[in-house]
Amino acid sequence: MEASISGSSSPTHPKWRKVVYGGMQPGFGDNHTDESFLEEMIMNANVVKRDLLKVVLDAVSISQYLCIVALVVLVWTYTLRNTLNEKYLLLLNVSLLGSGFFILLLTADMIPFNLLLNYLLKYTFFITALYMLSPIYHTLTRSISSNSIWALTASLLILHLFLHNYSGSTVKAPGALENPTLTSNISLNASIVASLLISSRLPSRLHVFAIVLFSLQVFLFAPLVTYCVKKRSFKLHICFSLQLLVLTLIFAYQLHKLLFILLLGIFVFVNLVCPYWLIRIQEYKFEINGPWDEAKLCFNITE
Repeated sequence: MEASISGSSSPTHPKWRKVVYGGMQPGFGDNHTDESFLEEMIMNANVVKRDLLKVVLDAVSISQYLCIVALVVLVWTYTLRNTLNEKYLLLLNVSLLGSGFFILLLTADMIPFNLLLNYLLKYTFFITALYMLSPIYHTLTRSISSNSIWALTASLLILHLFLHNYSGSTVKAPGALENPTLTSNISLNASIVASLLISSRLPSRLHVFAIVLFSLQVFLFAPLVTYCVKKRSFKLHICFSLQLLVLTLIFAYQLHKLLFILLLGIFVFVNLVCPYWLIRIQEYKFEINGPWDEAKLCFNITE
């Protein structure tokens, strides 16, 4: 009788429960877990399933800007070889300016007249200042060897392509809520310096003015125009990119066949090989979420 009473009065083993705060539970270690701890574990809850066709179409923006930069380099090369003189360059600048504003008016949603007038005034001031500074740019790097100029220009263009914002615009587009990022501004400055280095190897001041104006028009306003086209119609964006691709390959073939093969290989790699790799590596993505405490950011790190 006494044995049964003593057995019934013995303390029962407490049940473990999951607590966030409160320290150690009596009878259990600080790192103890039972079988129910992993019942709420979820694997690959936030993994996005990507479609190959969508990734290929998204990669068109990258190849489109690669075409733009390649066309700029081709114009630089033809100018250094005296194939393009200053008159053709000035005519090219006028046509690019007119077509750019025309596309901007057609694709942007109701651009205010004050904003358009502001663009024109800034552009006029920009052209005047560039024309006055062209003699300085012409003699800016006269003491530097040409081999150093070519190497530095190539490095700056690679930096420009690496830091460029392929999903946005260098200039704040009409209706856009976000300003250009720091990396996109660094990319733009790298392209401007590369243009000035190339212009210092041209024969006349008018050449310098024309080639720098052409380069800055492309690097400043081409991302804005392509952004507005893509925002307006994705089909129009694809057609415009294909036309740029064909035009780039034609001019590259006329310059050198090896350059044509190199550019064609780059475009195939960017638009086909890289999206295929991205889809394949998604199979190896492994993400675990569970009842444990996970570190989550409560603020925007880009601010």
